[in-house]
Order: sequence, then structure tokens, then C-alpha cells
Amino acid sequence: MNQYTETIVIGGGLVGAATSYYLAEKGREVTLVERGQLNRQSSGQNAGSLHFQLEYRMIAFWEQLQHELSQLIPLSIASETKWRHLESELGLDLEVVQHGGLMVAETAEEWKVLTKKFELEKKLGLNTELLSSYETHNLAPYLSEKVIGSAFCPEEGHANPRQVTPAFARKAIEKGANVHINSSVRSIEKGSGRWVVELVSGKRVIAENVVITAGAWTQEIGLMLGLHIPVYPVPLLMNVVEKSPPFLHHMVQHVGKRLTMKQVRDGNILVGGGWQSYFQKKKGKICFDLPPLIDPRLVKENVRLASSIVPGVNDLRLIRSWAGVTGITHDQLPLIGELPERKGVYIAVGGSGFTFGPLYGQIISDLITEGESEFDIGSFSPEKLAHLNLFMR
Repeated sequence: MNQYTETIVIGGGLVGAATSYYLAEKGREVTLVERGQLNRQSSGQNAGSLHFQLEYRMIAFWEQLQHELSQLIPLSIASETKWRHLESELGLDLEVVQHGGLMVAETAEEWKVLTKKFELEKKLGLNTELLSSYETHNLAPYLSEKVIGSAFCPEEGHANPRQVTPAFARKAIEKGANVHINSSVRSIEKGSGRWVVELVSGKRVIAENVVITAGAWTQEIGLMLGLHIPVYPVPLLMNVVEKSPPFLHHMVQHVGKRLTMKQVRDGNILVGGGWQSYFQKKKGKICFDLPPLIDPRLVKENVRLASSIVPGVNDLRLIRSWAGVTGITHDQLPLIGELPERKGVYIAVGGSGFTFGPLYGQIISDLITEGESEFDIGSFSPEKLAHLNLFMR
């Protein structure tokens, strides 16, 4: 059985749902297909951080990344605005809170890094402030005395990742989008000037455009197109601490250690920061489809670090830990735009996927409907992969 649509979106996470919504809002015909349930992977399993400050890995290589950062910061600034108005745009409660975020330092060397970060961000137009020890503790008295200063971004915060993607999908359906769950893609071929996407069910979806928003499983879809798309699955650990009266009023990050913290509406504190989990093996090989394993030692280290920065956490009980699989690109920057070797095929993946997810959807929608985006995204174009696909047909 054949189904005709203008655009098929492959992947039912935040980026896929947002892309479907923005296309449907413009009156375009769109079909979203998801191999399992919507929002079941990293879009629904992350900690919901909205972090706009530059991460340490980018500050450390700022000289090599000057051009990329000049294009990344405008995406951060636009995402700040996008999230601020998202609940009114969708007409739904997404538990969006933007009370500000602190990136803390404990040593003189870390303070130097924060200073460099602040100078870069100010130069590129991001709203951040460099706070002394006194200013930091006056703003956030819950922090340990070991913190000697911080960088503060007033627009940072968090949202509920279990609410955002379903909200976009619901609104996309209201605008006329078709959504198919439990619909794995078997093959993608070009036929009679259109793309033919065959699902495992046997249904064939024929479309003018294909949008890949498959996250950690992007490589798999790329191979169906005969292309190498280097996006790698990474299993990350998250922890949640029992409810307590509100006291952690900002998102907290560390400039030199793997830590993020925030207190959500229900009073629980989410603790993460990029600590790894481990993929299981099947027949001697890593299997990305099996749930990752959690190492209790890393759970303890993550929570111990959290309590050393925010001592109030030390009196609270850890109630749950879980792992989510995210997809990172080869350079850890976004990959967004049309594939030059496969006209009509677009991709959006990588970078800060949850933070930038709604904006990615808008950008892909604009590229399809207008042929361009208001943002300069040349540094993130799939054209940078041309050397990998030189010998692919």
C-alpha cells in the first residue's frame, strides 16, 4: 500500500515532532514515522536542561572553533527566545522555567576558563555575567564555600522532557500531520523523482522530501541512502533525588567537572552532567537497541560531586537512576541542512539536541518551504561530510 506525502520525517523525538509541527503549521503535508513510541529515546530520557552557555570543550578549542562559535551563539540566543514563548505558542504547560543558570568554578585555573568563556560570549552577543565569590553566594547561598565564582546566564533553565515532544506531536496532528508509531524504516530509494520510504510493515511512503531526525540511529538511516553520516550513540547517566522544599533556584553546571543540577516543579533534584553508562553486547558486539547498563560506582561519584557543590543534597536520598542514549556528531557540533549528495533529504542532529530541538524544527521547516533559513548555519551543513562520501554513489 502506498501513501503520498510532501515530507516524511523519520524519528519521533523532539526534533522530529517540532519539524512536523512547523511544516504542518505552514499548511504543508507531512508524515512522521517512529520505530517505537514517540519520545522514548533521548528526547524523553534527558534531564531537560536549557543550557545556552558555551561548554568547556568548546572554550578549550575556541581558537580552532571561532567561525563555528560565531554561528552557534546566534542559535543559542534564538533558542532562549524560542523557549521563553513556547508554552504560549503551543498553548500547553511544558514546565518551562528560565530563572537562570550558574556555571561554577572552584580553582584559579577554572576561573581563568570562566573568564575566557565570558569574554567570548560577550563578543558574540550572549547575555552572561561573571560573578565574584561574594556575588555568586549572594545570588545562590545554597552553593558550597568551595565555589570561588561563577558565570551566570539569566535565561538558562529547564523544561519537562516528558511533556515537550508529545506537545509538539499533538499540535502537529491538530494541524493535519500524520503520525505513525511502531513503524521502522526498511529502505529508502529514489524513484520517478521522489523518495520512496518502505516501512517494515510493507507500507511505502512516497515523498518529495525526507527529514532525518533519528538521533543516535542516524547512521543506520544514512546507510539506507548510501551515505556515511557519522553520528555516534552515547549512553549517558541521570539521577533523581527525593523531593524537598524549593531551595535550588537555578540550573547549576561546573566548568571543569561533569555536573548539571536543577530542582523541578515537584521538588525533585535532577543530577547529571555527562556521566557514562555502558552498552550491552549481543553476540559479542555492542547492541545499541538494548537498554544501557548503569555502573553504581559512577552513580555514587556523580551524586557525591553534586553534594560537594550543593551541600543541601547530601541530606536527600537518591531514588532513581537511568540511562538515555543520545547521538553525538564527529565534532560534537550540530549537523543540520540538506544532504548535497541526496537532494530533498534533510538532517537535524547533534549539538545540544534538547535545548536546540524546537529551533532545529523551525530551521528545517524554513529550508523546505522557503529554501533558506534566517540563520547562518554553513558551519553545520552536511557539506562538511563530503570527504567521507566522495566514493559513495
